[in-house]
Amino acid sequence: MPKAQTTEALKAFLDTSRSGYELLADPLLNKGTAFTETERDSFDLHGLLPPSIGTLEEQVSRRLQALRSFTTDLERYAFLRDLQDTNETLFFALLVQNVEELLPIVYTPTVGAGCQQFSRLFRKPRGLFLSLPHKKRLQSILAHPRFDKVEAIVVTDGERILGLGDQGAGGMGIPIGKLALYTGCGGLHPATTLPVMLDVGTDNPDCLSDPLYIGWRHERVRGEEYDDFIEAFVKAVVKRWPHVLLQWEDFAKNNATRMLERYRDQLCTFNDDVQGTAAVATGTLLSAINVTGVPLTEQRVAVMGAGSAGCGIASLIRKAMTDAGLPDSEAARRFFMVDRDGLLLEGMEGIATFQQPFLQEKSLIGNWTLDHPDRVALLDVVRNAKPTILIGVSGQAGAFSEPVVRAMTQYNPRPVIFPLSNPTSRAEATPADLETWSEGRAVIGTGSPFPPLERNGARFKVDQTNNSYIFPGVGLGALAVKATRVTDAMFMAAAQALASASPARGNAGKNLLPPVTALREVAVSVALAVALQAHRDGLTAGVSTEQIEGLIRGKVWTPHYVPYQRIKSSAI
Repeated sequence: MPKAQTTEALKAFLDTSRSGYELLADPLLNKGTAFTETERDSFDLHGLLPPSIGTLEEQVSRRLQALRSFTTDLERYAFLRDLQDTNETLFFALLVQNVEELLPIVYTPTVGAGCQQFSRLFRKPRGLFLSLPHKKRLQSILAHPRFDKVEAIVVTDGERILGLGDQGAGGMGIPIGKLALYTGCGGLHPATTLPVMLDVGTDNPDCLSDPLYIGWRHERVRGEEYDDFIEAFVKAVVKRWPHVLLQWEDFAKNNATRMLERYRDQLCTFNDDVQGTAAVATGTLLSAINVTGVPLTEQRVAVMGAGSAGCGIASLIRKAMTDAGLPDSEAARRFFMVDRDGLLLEGMEGIATFQQPFLQEKSLIGNWTLDHPDRVALLDVVRNAKPTILIGVSGQAGAFSEPVVRAMTQYNPRPVIFPLSNPTSRAEATPADLETWSEGRAVIGTGSPFPPLERNGARFKVDQTNNSYIFPGVGLGALAVKATRVTDAMFMAAAQALASASPARGNAGKNLLPPVTALREVAVSVALAVALQAHRDGLTAGVSTEQIEGLIRGKVWTPHYVPYQRIKSSAI
């Protein structure tokens, strides 16, 4: 990122020695038709651009018209990715001004198709593809001066992309999309962000047999060799950027929680699938209490999908219950985790460490009426445990069947039902079906966007209980105060900040979450809560509470063009 001559961003001059095609080819510097006459003189741009000098607003209008001319969201996704690789300021101006329209394209659900088609859509390099055969080169790769300004990294190994499974190198679409939201919603400057794909192979036969596949053609490496590669990566990152924020994304459940526990005390890091999903689910649940009238200490929670995300959600809600005064032993009995083998019970084989706190005693089901005596299915749990809340992170489309939803409605005047799996094709139920089967009584939150519902003759937007309400603010807050760690308490603070912004807090007939158009404001509120909690945790040496809000707001970048001046040696 070029150095500014003044701290006033809108008046700053950026120094660069690049000119001509080299300047136009840099997405961080390119302005396209918005280069002024003076800049065209200074940087040898005459003849390379049409003579008309435009503005950022005109460019946004032109790109929006082009975007809307496409017939499919995948075409729109490819168009936006190409725009991001051509002119980042224009890309983010378009995103910020049209976030509700573009969020489903830049991220879920369309990013899932983007990952599946990544090899065919690949045009220009973005971020880093770090493959296992290049393990010994990690430090030299990261050492390049182009990465000097990096503050935030999102990394994946591509094994569990949304609900789509192993996408190999195509998983790179997720870090790219997440970091687009860090900038679009959280305001981080794009020059400070770095998407990383750790390519350890793939077990997806479609990838391995595809002649156009861009990743390492090798079966997925596991065990000690995998762990050593992760260790080498983390050590290289910490050495290069001691104060970086590292976000783990879409790792398989056997690695997600394990990697988080291994590294969470070594650097400022978190796993968005485990902690971000937990925070947005908890924040939305705290909002739902305003609608249902059932206190948190009286809730009973069934979770379909007992992986790292499901157990992460249960852990944070359980902590919220104990904070509200419920004894921990009692809170533990209020969670019913359902996986592919049914309700998790003591004595079951193959139980992961992170699932242990949520095992129910076998005696619990002694008097239950079961459809199949050898397996406690979700419907059995709903009929017998009578949960007030049903959360889905299973990736199993249709898991919330009509009998399940009707049973939830039978036992609850206002059942809370959150089918959170992404993309849309993997949602446990559609809002329209939930609305019909619950006779309009379900309190609904989904992971991906869905069309509005019809309630009382009016359109009612479906709350998108998506991590985009949480992680941009968490990253913004942590970076603004240079937090040395990201704690569970900081995620609880984020959840509470989200709940405080709920429209339903003042009117039970309103939405649980602020509109998507308010994501930038939400990010600042979440960032403030996270930063204050980091200060209370003693993780912000040298920062006073009086400084925090100013540091956060000063960190928020708004897409705009600034004038350039040419120098002999590049400051980039």
